[in-house]
Amino acid sequence: MGAGTARGRFGILAILCSSILVVAMDNTIVNVALPVIRTDLDASINGLQWTIDSYTLVIACFLMLGGATGDRLGRKRTFLAGLVLFGLGSLLCSVAPSIGWLVAARIVQALGGAMLNPVAMSIITNVFADPGERARAIGVWGSIVGISLGVGPVLGGVLTESIGWRAIFWVNVPVVVAALALTARYVPESRAPHPRRPDPVGQVLVVVLLGSAVTAAIEGQRLGWGSPAILGLAGLGGLALLALIRWELRRREPLVELRFFRSAPFSSATISAVCGLAAFGTFLFLSPLYLQDERGLSALQSGLMLLPAAVAVTIAAPLSGRLVATRGARIPLLAAGISMTVVAVLLTTASGATPLWMLAIAYGVFGLGFGLLNPPVTNAAVSGMPRSQAGVAAAVASTSRQVGQTLGVAVAGSILAAAATPLTGYATAWWAVAGGTTVIIALAILATTARARAGAERVARRFADEPLTEPV
Repeated sequence: MGAGTARGRFGILAILCSSILVVAMDNTIVNVALPVIRTDLDASINGLQWTIDSYTLVIACFLMLGGATGDRLGRKRTFLAGLVLFGLGSLLCSVAPSIGWLVAARIVQALGGAMLNPVAMSIITNVFADPGERARAIGVWGSIVGISLGVGPVLGGVLTESIGWRAIFWVNVPVVVAALALTARYVPESRAPHPRRPDPVGQVLVVVLLGSAVTAAIEGQRLGWGSPAILGLAGLGGLALLALIRWELRRREPLVELRFFRSAPFSSATISAVCGLAAFGTFLFLSPLYLQDERGLSALQSGLMLLPAAVAVTIAAPLSGRLVATRGARIPLLAAGISMTVVAVLLTTASGATPLWMLAIAYGVFGLGFGLLNPPVTNAAVSGMPRSQAGVAAAVASTSRQVGQTLGVAVAGSILAAAATPLTGYATAWWAVAGGTTVIIALAILATTARARAGAERVARRFADEPLTEPV
């Protein structure tokens, strides 16, 4: 099997997809086990938040660095290193004696995941030179998200009930070992001919900004929103944001290309990604807790309850892509925002007596909206940008998704911890979700006009001509 034949190229794609499947699945598979982990490790809501957010936050912080490292040092080499880190982190998670150790092991997992996702996409782009084959390969790649959403909750429920929650991490190890052997044997090495220069200052500022914001959101309820620690984190995040803007605007090859945000479609896509993934992250965090704690379902039963959402995502995503290609982004964005908002409002009324069939339908409609959201967001992020910058724009969009999911879990967990009763907390968190998804509706209207598209084209034309100076 080699890259010289179509069979060999799609064999390489299968290797990459199997690796990313376990990385993507580690979000949903862990969510289903949260109630059991809380009991076994005597964890608080804050601990559960960090179990999820330590993973997504680290990936958000280092996603662009992982892609740049692969371009510079070799994509195959970086991918192999990512697999080793992810496998090691999975083993450490499976033997964690406390919630603190589990969070630390999740960070190791995430460092590996941050190397795998962007580098795999670069390998696909390099291996599939034919545009038609590349489109098919990217379509297969995109379907992995829906598959992970479907497999994760059910597999997590089966493993948690039959063996224990630690088995949800053991399952990663044989996949990683097989992927290591196959990658070393069949995946060709490649590098970017002109990789972007390192930006260590920008990378540190991104970590400080996101880390302080998420820590404040998670720990604010426990420490007090007006406490010196939380106020200090808020001030640190604000200073990091100002410093990041000033630094990145003066670099010729910045880590975060801020000039993209002069385009209304790009800015709206980024905000929509944050709002949409915050909503979906909240859904994945709250639903297993509600189903197991309030409804008395088992881990497997709660995983099956989330299956309609996963199926809907898998079906809606390709349909949305075709809609974007034929009718533009407005229709799928509006449909996504409206369906997610309606379900969020309905779920504010969920109680211990809400029929399960109604919940299953609501979850399916919510998944439908989320599935419709991703293709127009990705398209809006890269359309209108110079082709040479499409990869960087896509990386920013991917990072915004991770940031959104991280913030969604942080805010929802804080709301739940502060509520007088769990049901009150669930209702308040769903109202917050409805507020965020309403933003998607507004942006779908404002950022898909002819005037907005014309503005994006002007930004793209100026992009190549605008001179920059390196920082002194």
